Amino acid sequence: MRDQGVVGKGLRVLRQAIREEPGPFAVGVAGAVLHSLVTIGSSFVLGAIVARIAVPAIQEGRVSAGAIALAVAAILAVSALKVSGMIARRLGAGAMQFRLQATYRRRVTRRYLRLPLSWHHKHSTGELLSNANADVEAVWFPIAPFPFAVGTLAMLVVAGVALFVTDWAMALVGLAVFPLVFALNVIYSRRMSPRVTRVQELRADVSTIAHESFDGALVVKTMGRETEETTRFAAKADELRDGLIRVGRIRGAFDPLIDSLPNIGTLAVLVVGTWRMSTGAADIETVTSVVFLFTVLAFPIRAIGWVLGELPRSVVGWERVTKVLSATGDMEYGPRETEGHGTPATLEFRDVTYTYPDGSEVLHSVNLEIPAGRTVALVGPTGSGKSTIASLATRLVDPDDGRVLLDGNDVRELGHGALADNIALVQQVPFVFDDTIGGNITLARDSVDGDDDVWTALRTAQADGFVAKLPDQLDTEVGERGHSLSGGQRQRITLARALAGAPRLLVLDDATSAVDPRVESAILGALKKSKNPASVLVVAYRRATIALADEVVYLEHGKVVATGTHLDLLDNVPGYANLVTAYEREEAERAREGAFIEAEDTEEEEVSA
Repeated sequence: MRDQGVVGKGLRVLRQAIREEPGPFAVGVAGAVLHSLVTIGSSFVLGAIVARIAVPAIQEGRVSAGAIALAVAAILAVSALKVSGMIARRLGAGAMQFRLQATYRRRVTRRYLRLPLSWHHKHSTGELLSNANADVEAVWFPIAPFPFAVGTLAMLVVAGVALFVTDWAMALVGLAVFPLVFALNVIYSRRMSPRVTRVQELRADVSTIAHESFDGALVVKTMGRETEETTRFAAKADELRDGLIRVGRIRGAFDPLIDSLPNIGTLAVLVVGTWRMSTGAADIETVTSVVFLFTVLAFPIRAIGWVLGELPRSVVGWERVTKVLSATGDMEYGPRETEGHGTPATLEFRDVTYTYPDGSEVLHSVNLEIPAGRTVALVGPTGSGKSTIASLATRLVDPDDGRVLLDGNDVRELGHGALADNIALVQQVPFVFDDTIGGNITLARDSVDGDDDVWTALRTAQADGFVAKLPDQLDTEVGERGHSLSGGQRQRITLARALAGAPRLLVLDDATSAVDPRVESAILGALKKSKNPASVLVVAYRRATIALADEVVYLEHGKVVATGTHLDLLDNVPGYANLVTAYEREEAERAREGAFIEAEDTEEEEVSA
C-alpha cells in the first residue's frame, strides 16, 4: 500500500459506509450541521451581547433587567439547539458505526462458513479471529467522528463566508490557518499508515500465539514448556508494544501541532482585530464575534483531524477484511433434495481422485460402495487416505476428479440442508461446546424432537448411564470444551449428537478410540438395532471393531487394494493381515491400560454423580 494513497483509499471506505447506512448518516450529518450552524450563530449572538449589553453596562454602571433576560433567553435558545444537534449527531454516528461493525462481522463469519477447509488450513485461528473482530472494528473506527467532520466542513464554508462579510482582514487569517490544519493531517496520515499496518499484523500474531497456547495448554504443561511459551508470547507482545509506541510517538508529535493551530489563529485574529479597531475599520462587536468564532472552531476542526488520523488504521483493516470477503473457492450447493427419509442411504465413490493443496495426490481413482444398512470398515496404514475419504463422504472437501454419490445423487448437486439432514460425521477428536449436555446434543436443531430423542441417542451411544447419574442430567453444564468430562465421555456425547439427528449415513473417523473396546462393541451393536438404522462407514484400527463390520475396504497409498469380510482379507491379503496383526499387538500392549481407562471413566462418572 503506497502512503500517498491512504487518504484516497480511506475516503472510499467512508463512501462505502455512506452507501450501506445512508439513514443513520443523514441523521448524524443533519445533527452535525445544525450544531455547526448554531455554533457559528452563537459567536455573533455573544458578540452582540458583549457589544450591546456588557460594554454599555460597564460604561454606564447599570444594566436593565430586560436586557439581561433577553441575553439569557438567547443563550438558552442557542444552547438548546446545540444540544439537539449534538444528540442527533451522536445517535446517527453511533448507529452507523455499530451497525456496520455488526454487518461486517456477520459477512466475515458467513464467508468463513462457505470457504473450503483447504482455505482455513492456510490461515491461523488467531488471524481469523483478528479479521472478524479487531480488523472489522478498525475499518469503521473513523465513523464515530465522521458526521461531526462533515458538519465541520459545512461550518467552515459558512464561517468563511461570514468572516469575509464581517471583516476581510481577519478572514484572511482563517484562510491561512485552515489549509495548514488539513495539510498537517494529510502528512500525519501518510506517516501513520505503515506503522498502523504493522500493528494490525502484530495484533493477529499475538492472538495466534495466545490461542495456540490456550488450546494446547495440556501439552504445554505436561511437556514443561511454560517458560518457552511465555517467552514466545512475550517476544511478540513486545513487538506489538513497540509498534504501538511508534504509533503513539507520531500521534504525540502531530496532535499538539494540530491542536495549536486554531489557537494561534485566535491570537492572530486578536492582533489583527486590535489593529483594525485602532484604525476605526472594526468595532468591538465585530472583533468579539470573530475571536469567539475562532475559539469555538478549534474543537470541530479537530474532528476532521480525528477522521484523517484514523484513516490509515481503517484502510489497513478494510484491506484485511476484504481479503477474506473476496477469497475464492466457495463450495456451491445444488437444489436437489434426497428421498428415503428414515431408511439407510447408499454411498458410492466412483473413480475419485483427490490432491492436497500442496500438490500431493492422496487418493487415486478410488471406487467403493457402502450399501444401504451395511457397516463398512475402512482400514489402511497411516497416510493411505482414510480420513480424506471420510471428509469426501460428508462433503467437507470435493474430489478433483470422479463423483461421490448419495443414493445415486452427486453430493455436489444436493442442497446444504439435504447433506446435513442425511449425513453425520463423528471425528476422532471430539468437540464439546461450553453448554449443557442436552444443548450439546440438540444444537437447537428442529430435527431433534425433545428429550426423548436425546435419551434415545444417549442410549445408542452408551452414554445414558453416566448422564443419568449427573446431578442435573441433561441440564448439566460441561464447561469449555467439555473439561468436566473424560475423553471417552466426550466421544460418546459427540456420537449421541450425531445420532440425535437420525442420519441415514453415519461416518465414524476413529470416533470411539477413547472408549473401552467392550463399550465400542456395544455402541456398534446398538447402531444396528437402532429404530433409525443408518449405513455406517467407520475408519477402524481395532481388530474387534473391524471384525464387527459387514465388509472391510483395505487401502494402500490412496488406492483400494481389496474388499471383503475381515476373515477373507486376513487369509488372502498379506498387507492387510500384517497391518491388523500390528494393530492387535499394539492393542495387546495397551490392554493393561484398558482396565485403567474403564476405571477412570467409571470413577469420573461417580465423581460427577
